[in-house]
Amino acid sequence: MEAPVSPTEAPIEAVPPAPIPPELSRRMKLLREIVDTAILTAVVFLLVNAATSRFQIESVSMQPSLFEGERLIVDKISYRLGAPQRGDIVVFTIVGEPKDLIKRVIGLPGDTIEIAEGVVYIDGLRLDEPYVELRSGDAYSARKLGTDEYFVMGDNRGNSRDSRVFGPIQLSSIVGRAWLIYWPVANLGLVPRPAYASGDAR
Repeated sequence: MEAPVSPTEAPIEAVPPAPIPPELSRRMKLLREIVDTAILTAVVFLLVNAATSRFQIESVSMQPSLFEGERLIVDKISYRLGAPQRGDIVVFTIVGEPKDLIKRVIGLPGDTIEIAEGVVYIDGLRLDEPYVELRSGDAYSARKLGTDEYFVMGDNRGNSRDSRVFGPIQLSSIVGRAWLIYWPVANLGLVPRPAYASGDAR
């Protein structure tokens, strides 16, 4: 049984919270904006790192297309959506090599590739390569590439260690496609991919 309320007892009223001083309110708002910005920056950084990587040219093997000292952004997403194409410049790993390498995709899975006097033939058709200034005059016996084999070569044919030496590479070894030159600023631009003439390979 509840005890009767004394008529002298007044009901207790809730005391409203004290207003936050304007200066403190501004500081809290600023802190919240800083935290939001930091979180957004971290998310963007993680996404960019997942989708791209950076690569520095450290040799002359891709001249005249890419020069020693240039820095590139490498697209790591494209080859999850589609296969490498002839003419793509790719960064890849090779077992035993301390650093990643960068070369151009010349032969695709199923191609028969042959080199005679420095000229590349794909399935018996000469490949027009406007990006090659000096040919090495070497030879490579005809070889049919497997279902997961890519033949890569440097544009500087006389000074490039590539598939002529270590053989074709697999898709799993490709880090990504060279996409953008960002340094030096004077060379800023997309890494070009040649449009092969119809009838040049396929």
